[in-house]
Amino acid sequence: MPGDIALNTDSKTDGLTWISQQSLIKLRHDAGKLPLHSSKIHARQGGAYMSSFKGRGMEFDESRLYMPGDDIRNMDWRVTARTGDPHTKVFREERERPVLIWLDLNPSMFFATRGCFKAVAATRAAALLAWSSSAQNDRLGALIFAGDDHIELKPRRGKSAVLDLIGRTCKHPAWQNWKQRQPRNTGRAMSRLRKVTRPGSLLFLISDFRDMDEQAESHLINVARHNDVVLIQVYDPIEAELPPPGSYRVSDGDSELQLNTADKTLRSEYRQRFDQHSAKLAKLCRQHRMYLLPVSTQDDVLTSLQQGLGIPASKHAQFRARS
Repeated sequence: MPGDIALNTDSKTDGLTWISQQSLIKLRHDAGKLPLHSSKIHARQGGAYMSSFKGRGMEFDESRLYMPGDDIRNMDWRVTARTGDPHTKVFREERERPVLIWLDLNPSMFFATRGCFKAVAATRAAALLAWSSSAQNDRLGALIFAGDDHIELKPRRGKSAVLDLIGRTCKHPAWQNWKQRQPRNTGRAMSRLRKVTRPGSLLFLISDFRDMDEQAESHLINVARHNDVVLIQVYDPIEAELPPPGSYRVSDGDSELQLNTADKTLRSEYRQRFDQHSAKLAKLCRQHRMYLLPVSTQDDVLTSLQQGLGIPASKHAQFRARS
């Protein structure tokens, strides 16, 4: 097909080292199994406790006298100062909620020892969430990035928005260039996300979050102040823990090396690095009311999303019936 990248030609590896548009389009049938209703979703916040999404975007309606139990973050300080009595802002729900997907296709995402490449799992998660948001009549936007290649899709409704996201993702240069050394530029991608996000949005950030520096964290914290943010951490099992003691051949398709995992100290330090990375993400989420959802390359992505968002797989039919 004209425009398809040269790498994606072997149908046997579709869904393993790359994923076709056709495979992602078929995921629309699973949209009913992943409802994004605020009243039905209870995402695991930092892995510590359950918390409902705030829901769709909210528009200011009026100010009224403050009542015990009102969220102090909604205080109307101007009216309070003018009248001398504490007032709070009252919001009404918007008819549509922007859903933004921030998809990382940097070289570290093109790796796996089990299941599929992290980039494939991430893309599958993005497509599932996109189809679900479309089914809920939400406006869908995206930021797809790798190095200096950034693609931004403005939020819009309908099947065409999902198909555009799928097409632009599958044709992204990252699928060809992942073996080339290039800067990750996560901070820049996070900065762009902050600039295009409007308050009341639901954001899904899909990445391995390998290089979340202070600048990127600062942008993320600012985004989380007025939006629901879900961090989907994609990882391969070998990143969490080395395989049993032994000698293993590792290859990227061009070159190979031997990996010896017999050293107990090496194994312990290796596991600690991943645990510390995950703990740092979890702490960031707890402190700023974001949601952390881990997805392993060896697990079914739909099931991982359902479990992480607190959606019982056996009840997807009744969710669909109520929507």
